[in-house]
Amino acid sequence: MTSRHRPLTRACARARAAAALAAAFAAGVLCGPAAHAAGSVTFCAESSPEGFDVAQYETVGTNDASGIPLYDTLLQMKPGTTTVAPGIAERWEVSADGRVVTLHLRRGVKFHTTPWFTPTRDLNADDVLWSLNRINDPRHPGHAAAQAGYPYWAGMSMPALLQSAEKVDELTVRLRLTRAEAPLIANLTMTSIASVYSAEYAAQLLKAGKLTQINTLPVGTGPFVFKSYQKDAVVRYAANTAYWGGAPKADLIFAITPDPSVRVQRLKAGECLVGEVGGDNVASFSGDPRIAILRSKPLSTSYLAPNHTHPFLSDKRFREALSLAVDRASIVQSVYGGQATTAGSFLPPGIWSHDAGIKNPTDIERAKQLVKASGYDGRELTLFATARSSDIKRAVELLQGDWARIGVKVSPQLMELGELYKRTAKGDHDLALLSWFSDNGDPDNFFTPNLSCAAVDGGNKSRWCHRPFDALLTRARTTVDLKERTDLYVQAQRMIHTETALIPLANKLQLFAVHQRAKGFIATPFGGSDFRFTRLD
Repeated sequence: MTSRHRPLTRACARARAAAALAAAFAAGVLCGPAAHAAGSVTFCAESSPEGFDVAQYETVGTNDASGIPLYDTLLQMKPGTTTVAPGIAERWEVSADGRVVTLHLRRGVKFHTTPWFTPTRDLNADDVLWSLNRINDPRHPGHAAAQAGYPYWAGMSMPALLQSAEKVDELTVRLRLTRAEAPLIANLTMTSIASVYSAEYAAQLLKAGKLTQINTLPVGTGPFVFKSYQKDAVVRYAANTAYWGGAPKADLIFAITPDPSVRVQRLKAGECLVGEVGGDNVASFSGDPRIAILRSKPLSTSYLAPNHTHPFLSDKRFREALSLAVDRASIVQSVYGGQATTAGSFLPPGIWSHDAGIKNPTDIERAKQLVKASGYDGRELTLFATARSSDIKRAVELLQGDWARIGVKVSPQLMELGELYKRTAKGDHDLALLSWFSDNGDPDNFFTPNLSCAAVDGGNKSRWCHRPFDALLTRARTTVDLKERTDLYVQAQRMIHTETALIPLANKLQLFAVHQRAKGFIATPFGGSDFRFTRLD
């Protein structure tokens, strides 16, 4: 399916006539190659993908732009839900002891044909083994494709879990585990864990000494075929006409648009047909019959990660003081335009076992006492945050003001999202302002990658390693009894709160502006955007 550019808008023409391209971009005018194309759904994306080898990354933006469109996972979620459904594996069995999972692969799944690769066969067990083993085994010839490693795989404790992946026959794979793992079936729906790559393409790249091209010239089996990427500007996809799940009805364009006000202007101009907007931007679409606001409740929590290995932040009293000083109600109103609720537990409402009894009050006097008791010497702490939006900057300013009231000095360091994740993974920060979105609806997906000892050198930005907490997680993962798991996760939430392992802030609504021409767009419960069923009217 081919695309054509739409004619330039009058605003673009004026901008070019004035030779003021920079001003055009500042004003939200999407000129040239990133403009909305006929026959394509254009999505105003908040951030650039970090790359297209999704196993290397852990951000929602990368999953949106290179995970969901490009790759199929072994299992998947029913659209818009947290219910596990067949994916590349059309059925599966788990042994009575929970330590063997057998996956029966779908017949006739086609890899993408691109200018850089032409497949000679359909997907089979060899591709699944290559995809899993190259992440899990540092000796695998494909492992070095990720120079920074595979943080999500490590953070989910997969190296300690997956004993082996075995080929039973061309369409059957057997996973042998070191222990029973209740969340595993849900984990096999996650793009950073269970995306299937072409072993044939990988062999081609290895032979040419160009394995890293798996991250820049990707090949998958997903609903869209990668066409091109103009860095920090636009990603182009064509509908996969050979997709086993049914060909999408339109091509797909990601127009990278970090500034919320620019996204609003592009959406109103029809240059983007779908885009996420902030709560304070909703009024901009009032009275516009072409655009509807889609509200969803993603399974997410915004939070602060205090680096437990740094001075004073290693003291529970000081961390509690920081939490008590935060005015979460002001953050909900000023940062999210009221389209959020204050967070108590780190585990958000909507995930089973959420403990609604956990509260985070503001108590300045108590916070001052705790700061004094901790021996804080007035040194300036660093607060890492992404520079991608004015909303984040407002949150940083509010937090600075809150902590100034208890005598704690904080210096913000704003950076690109990819840099933020790299530096916080290394522990360069004192505090980091982050958000976490569930990938599978299981409580373990909040706790293990963010707070377990195994994830300290990756996803665990608090660098909190607490053995009693790890023991709770282990017990919860190794039982299939839902009541027992719920009880254990409630204990885990209360332990996080008691220790101030991290500081929950808010649970936001996700708001998408959707043009009337775009039908069938799905906002996933995991904060992502699913365009498989989107069509143009």
